[in-house]
Amino acid sequence: MTNHLRRFWEHYRGARGLVRELLTIALCAGVGLLVMPCLIFAAGRTVLGPYAHGSVFALWHDFLAALTTGSVAAWIIVVGPYLLLCLLRGGRRLWRAGALHN
Repeated sequence: MTNHLRRFWEHYRGARGLVRELLTIALCAGVGLLVMPCLIFAAGRTVLGPYAHGSVFALWHDFLAALTTGSVAAWIIVVGPYLLLCLLRGGRRLWRAGALHN
């Protein structure tokens, strides 16, 4: 598995333009689909207690069901990592632009 990740990472770093941006969107969507529900489960379990429907897999199943029904909250979770990346990129550009004028 690590060999596949290494090759993907090398391909990602070598990509430019639209291809790189599409790979970035795919990676962020993957984080939104796989990692974010696990983090939400862990935070909810810590703060609120056990999940009413069971395990993290039950939450993930409920999350996927919400996606298929068009839940805005579920879609925000999926696109959230990419939106955060866009905000960070914008902040970096503003920082650099401000640093050049000072």
